[in-house]
Amino acid sequence: MKWLQRRFRQSFDAFVAASGDTPRFPIEWSDAEQQPNDNTEYTVFDEHYIYHPAWAARILARTRPQVHVDISSTLSFCSIVSAFVPVKFYDYRPARLSLSDLTSGKADLLALPFPDRSIASLSCMHTVEHVGLGRYGDPLDPDGDLKAMAELARVLAPGGDLLFVVPTGRPRVVFNAHRIYSFEQVRSGFSGLALQEFSLIPDDAQTRGMIANASSDEADRQNYGCGCYWFRRT
Repeated sequence: MKWLQRRFRQSFDAFVAASGDTPRFPIEWSDAEQQPNDNTEYTVFDEHYIYHPAWAARILARTRPQVHVDISSTLSFCSIVSAFVPVKFYDYRPARLSLSDLTSGKADLLALPFPDRSIASLSCMHTVEHVGLGRYGDPLDPDGDLKAMAELARVLAPGGDLLFVVPTGRPRVVFNAHRIYSFEQVRSGFSGLALQEFSLIPDDAQTRGMIANASSDEADRQNYGCGCYWFRRT
C-alpha cells in the first residue's frame, strides 16, 4: 500500500502548488486525511437502508395520516418523514432527537404501551428480525420476533396501515445479528391482516433497484433480500 501513500502525497503537493502563495485556507500535511475508497464510478450505498425508507415515505405521502407511529426503524426515516407527517417514534433505546413534529419515547416491542386496535398508521422496519437475539441488550428469546409481530397486529386499528420490513430470502438465523424470513413466514405472522403491497430489494439491487409487486418465489430465491410489506386491517 506504499504506492497509495506516495500517490496521496503527490496529490497533496500538487494541490498545495495549485493553491498559490496565498491559499484561501490553511493547508497542512498534518490535517490531511486519505480517503482511498471514495474514488468510484458510482456512489456506493446500502441498498436495504436507502430503498426501504424511501418506499415507506412514498406510502405515507399517499395515505397522509394525521399522525404516524414508528417503532424502532432507522432514525433517518422518522426524522425526514416528520417534515410532512407528525411522527411519534419509540425505541427500546430512546433517541435524543429534537425536531418539530417529532417526539421520541421508550417502548418495548414485546409490550407496546398502546391499547388494542388504537394505532391508525404504524411502521416497524428492519427491526423485528433482531428481537430476542440479545444484540441490543434485550433478553434472549427464540420466539421474540413472533411476539413482536403479534404486538404490532394487536395495536393496529381497523382500517389502519402497517409498514413492515425484514430481511427476506432463504430463512435462517444469523446469531446474534438478525433473522432472514421466507415470504410466507411473514405473511403467516400477520395472518389477520391483508397484504396491500409487497416490494422487494433483491440481492442485486445495485443494478436492478427495488422490485414493486415482486412474487413470493422471487423473494424466497434471495440470499439476503429485503422485503417491504404493507399490511392493512380491513
